[in-house]
Amino acid sequence: MNTLPAYSGARISGCWSLRPDGGGGSEGLDRLLPAVSTGLSPRKRTTSQCKSEPPLLRTSKRTIYTAGRPPWYNEHGTQSKEAFVIGLCGGSASGKTTVARKIIEALDVPWVVLLSMDSFYKVLSAEQQVLAASNDFNFDHPDAFDFSLLVHTLRKLKQGKSVKIPVYDFTTHGRQKEWKTVYGASVIIFEGIMSFADKELLKLLDMKIFVDTDSDIRLVRRLRRDITERGRDIDGVIKQYNKYVKPAFEQYIEPTMRLADIVVPRGGGNMVAIDLIVQHVHSQLEERELSVRAALASAHQAQPLPQTLSVLESTPQVRGMHTIIRNKETSRDEFIFYSKRLMRLLIERALSFLPSQVHTVQTPQGQDYEGRTFHGKRITGVSILRAGETMEPALRAVCKDVRIGKILIQTNQDTGEPELHYLRLPRDISEDHVVLMDCTVSTGAAAMMAVRVLLDHDVQEDKILLVSLLMAEMGVHSVAYAFPQVQIITTAVDKKVNDLFHIIPGIGNFGDRYFGTDAPPDWSDEEMDEPSY
Repeated sequence: MNTLPAYSGARISGCWSLRPDGGGGSEGLDRLLPAVSTGLSPRKRTTSQCKSEPPLLRTSKRTIYTAGRPPWYNEHGTQSKEAFVIGLCGGSASGKTTVARKIIEALDVPWVVLLSMDSFYKVLSAEQQVLAASNDFNFDHPDAFDFSLLVHTLRKLKQGKSVKIPVYDFTTHGRQKEWKTVYGASVIIFEGIMSFADKELLKLLDMKIFVDTDSDIRLVRRLRRDITERGRDIDGVIKQYNKYVKPAFEQYIEPTMRLADIVVPRGGGNMVAIDLIVQHVHSQLEERELSVRAALASAHQAQPLPQTLSVLESTPQVRGMHTIIRNKETSRDEFIFYSKRLMRLLIERALSFLPSQVHTVQTPQGQDYEGRTFHGKRITGVSILRAGETMEPALRAVCKDVRIGKILIQTNQDTGEPELHYLRLPRDISEDHVVLMDCTVSTGAAAMMAVRVLLDHDVQEDKILLVSLLMAEMGVHSVAYAFPQVQIITTAVDKKVNDLFHIIPGIGNFGDRYFGTDAPPDWSDEEMDEPSY
């Protein structure tokens, strides 16, 4: 068993909490590692808050979180908290991934991302490919990793943005054509043999953990993994281990143990250490909790309606349809029929805000006609489930081959805050003009979250159209104040919102009236399957 260096920190209940005193290091690390901070103090053991079942529902095609992601932005629409990043370092086959998965399981919070450094190996040249095939290429050297891409990706993910992760094929020693899209991390667990071997990378880590496992155990694990999973032969694995893996561990990896906040002996079997880590992460997440909805309710009072708002002209036809759908005695069939009529008018009005350019065509009579055509790459519709989905047929009816995305946002019954549970957005949506659809907007909390999701996927703010059958003034102000370039289109704006955040006079719960899922008499937005904000 490897012996730990004589750190000034103390061993606490099965793990090491480090307070480095400046010793150790290697010449090979001088260009990579920053000076070690002396401000770290030993951590105390606490208990885990894990529950019996994870907060998610898995199907054959997707994962839906039954506990949502709370707001990661403030009432101004800007990110006010970054994801908490845990860095896991250790030798090859030390059990880093096992520790990471144990932490995820014990955390029992949704929206945790596991990011592996293995995804960021550099693309090998033809000459390097030949060396790799004969086990003569050093994959355990810092130069084997694309640190520039790694730092850029982790920084963007920590900022709440959508990122694309390369998929590395260990059989061919190259990247696959399709990259994996990752988004929505409240906690990021980043693991790799060189996790602590770059100055810029270290700046992004909120907690640094070193997994310390005996070298013999690591060799046995590596033999099993490389032979069974990566198609290597035993002689090649041993050759690579002795020539590259072991020297790299001694020169580049083991010295970085001094940078760790916590050292975990024995890897994934050390539940005492994992309990300590989990409790600390929970405390950090609690400190970052936000209350966006309350801030929206108290802001923007008595302000004039913004210029980015467009309200459908209140013609006798429009007012007549509102009379029908607002009437509590209206049957479900009539409610659906007249809602669809309003939706069609609303979508047509919204499309008039899309950019266009002059386009001349020739008529059957041989004459030129100077008209207009859409000036953009694509139009994509995104519905806020469940009620926003009812507007999709109207958009499909007027936009041929339009792409559709979906976002599920629900209210947390305990906090009253909106939470993101699920999203499915078309590929390359960043290049599109997006029609964001929700039937009613009260405080604007759900609409703001949906806009923030689109911005995190690099959709340009001035390319987003928010369309809604009915909005409250509060919701209009909330969205316009946070996102002044978003165009807002609706058929009517009501002035008031009551203590339950219902629009007054309002329309009732649109989703229940449309789908026939009647709410109880004392319904509140927080109790609905699809609350209307």
